[in-house]
Amino acid sequence: MAYVPQDVLDRLAALEREVRTLRGRAQIRPAMNQILAGDVRIGEGGRLICEAPDGTRIFMTGQTPEGDWAVGMARATGGTPALTVGDESGVAGQMIRMWNRAEGTESDVIVMDDGFADQFLGRPSMPIPMQSTAGQETSNTALTTAWTGATRLMNAVLYASFETYTPAGVTANVQFEDNDGVIESWTANTSNGWTAHEITKPVRGKFFDHRNYRLKHNVKTGSGAIRTNCLGVYTRNTFSASEAPQ
Repeated sequence: MAYVPQDVLDRLAALEREVRTLRGRAQIRPAMNQILAGDVRIGEGGRLICEAPDGTRIFMTGQTPEGDWAVGMARATGGTPALTVGDESGVAGQMIRMWNRAEGTESDVIVMDDGFADQFLGRPSMPIPMQSTAGQETSNTALTTAWTGATRLMNAVLYASFETYTPAGVTANVQFEDNDGVIESWTANTSNGWTAHEITKPVRGKFFDHRNYRLKHNVKTGSGAIRTNCLGVYTRNTFSASEAPQ
């Protein structure tokens, strides 16, 4: 029998032990594709990605190519986004956004929080129902309430649109108020015509605060009946940081 050095035999024995160990580990439960306890840590720019059989990405969490940290869920059909946390551009906050099912340029957000006003809802916009009063048309020189409405604040920006009719030789004062007083006032002076006015301002109050709104008007100069129509009042998300309530 050929002489085999002892160190070679030792190495073979060690290899046999390694093989037995590996075989034993292969039978250990849970399997390598299961995690039954403990944490899985992905850091330093890593991502966890799940794909449909056709390669469509349907879930991702980690760092995006833009450097943001995000969580995203997409639809298996088409890969259009369904729900995202983060991944927005030009906004500092980690926005939560729910998307419609349209593809390409038609894809848009249908529910989200506000990117610049942290405590507020972003979308959808919320209408504020306004009801006319007997004073919608008036000849009074004293301020008269023409429209009233109320809401609980959901969005950060208030938008309102009105138009006031003034006869020839008549000018009118018009003002829009909330619980804290006058939001904005203006003069309507179109001869035998309508003066339109729009308001876009941060809301005054916190999320879910109750707010009352009133549109008041009166004859400023001249003599005749004026009339103010409410074209619409609603709240919406901020388009820039400057629109956020302070």
